[in-house]
Amino acid sequence: MSCCSLNWSTIGASLGGLAVILGAFGAHGIDGYFTEKYAGQVKTVAGVKVPASQKYLNDFKTGAQYQMYHSLALLMVGFAGLTSQKKKLLNIAGWCFLLGIIFFSGSLYVLTLSGQTFWGAIAPIGGTLLIVGWFSLAAGVCCCGGSASDVVTAPETPSST
Repeated sequence: MSCCSLNWSTIGASLGGLAVILGAFGAHGIDGYFTEKYAGQVKTVAGVKVPASQKYLNDFKTGAQYQMYHSLALLMVGFAGLTSQKKKLLNIAGWCFLLGIIFFSGSLYVLTLSGQTFWGAIAPIGGTLLIVGWFSLAAGVCCCGGSASDVVTAPETPSST
């Protein structure tokens, strides 16, 4: 296993575990905090007024969900590094997923816990990084393009005569 693969897999697994912890916190521990912190405040979501505590709880859970999805993507980056010759693209994907988690999920966690809405401006940066990560992962595992040495092919079979 290459160092690159081991590192992305380790980071992905660790962030996945943290996503479970944060998801459980969002499901079982933080609703009371949000209810108290945002008492009497409302937000408009899709044209409907909802309690701010409900919106922020949903935003927190969204951060945990996206963290989990992209932790699994980091695991894929690590495992893809075992066979792909396109390590540079896989490293780009890994960094985009890692930074995307930090900027997207992290900004949602900080925004919901602090109530400081300027953190919402950081989430699209993270979202863009996550998108770039997926396309980089796709290019890194694609067998098309590149030089002949980059493509893993099946052994030739003898022709029947």
